Amino acid sequence: MTTAKPRTLKTWSIAGDTRRKPTEYEAVTGRFHYHFNRQPAPFDLDPGAAINRWYVKHREGSALQAQDWEGFRDPAALNYRRYIALQHDREIYAEGVVDHYEALDEDSQLSPEWVDTLARVYVPVRYLFHVLQITSLYVGQLAPSAYITNAAFFQAGDELRALQWVAYRAKSLSLTHGTHFANTEETRRVWETDPVWQPARETLERLLVAYDWGEAFVALNLAIKPALDALFKEAFVELANENRDGLTAALLQESRVDTTRNHAWHTALARYAVAANPDNRGVIDGWVEKWRPLADRAVNGLSAAFTNPEAVRTQVATSVAAFTAKWAE
Repeated sequence: MTTAKPRTLKTWSIAGDTRRKPTEYEAVTGRFHYHFNRQPAPFDLDPGAAINRWYVKHREGSALQAQDWEGFRDPAALNYRRYIALQHDREIYAEGVVDHYEALDEDSQLSPEWVDTLARVYVPVRYLFHVLQITSLYVGQLAPSAYITNAAFFQAGDELRALQWVAYRAKSLSLTHGTHFANTEETRRVWETDPVWQPARETLERLLVAYDWGEAFVALNLAIKPALDALFKEAFVELANENRDGLTAALLQESRVDTTRNHAWHTALARYAVAANPDNRGVIDGWVEKWRPLADRAVNGLSAAFTNPEAVRTQVATSVAAFTAKWAE
């Protein structure tokens, strides 16, 4: 009679010697970036190929360094399936909000002054959201771990969702207040020439050429995006409500749910980077010191279009300080 050997617990190599089954999030995310720190080159091309040189310089050569980026986790633990399900439900809610307010026909009752503010400040914000989207995609593309890549890509999806609702709102306003609301050339003219937009435009265009992946992450998520989100998804929401524009306020406020979720992974990654390498504290602080004045200039320029610019600047500064305290403590 043979004695059965005790069954050895097995593990997935992707999870290391943990002797546990990985979660769905880990199974579809862990160690997917086989090309990070790969020798002699990240990709199976000539080491001197442009793409290999780019990644080695701006990712492996980033000033933001850690022994292992695989330890980072998005607090929301989102994978593609969960993200799509989450945002599907959110879109259903947003569509219900639109139906509710359009049934009230509030647009026909908006004041001329507020209509002008919407054309000048709100409608061009889709260009701003588009730059935030592009930069999120860049951060994700160059990130050293798929745990970071996925969070950044889902953030890019959030920005696309936000700008699509701005575009929808522009079209709906055009039905009551003139075709210029849905005229891309007119909106682009405001974006490129209106004085209140030029500091923001310069800041965002500089952001597009922050090629070091770590600097792009810090500039976008720890400096610029928090300030601009506070300006539009908090201060402008209040201004819209004061002007009885419930639909604009509701759509921006609904988008702020995404901002709050993204703040969580920004905070987690900043903390992880410092815990993994204490030298990263100085690197992050240096980049924030470089980019925050540009974010402040953007806010100061746009706040001039608000009825109480100083109050708006104070509100944005308070919001940014509260967010900074979470990752800098």
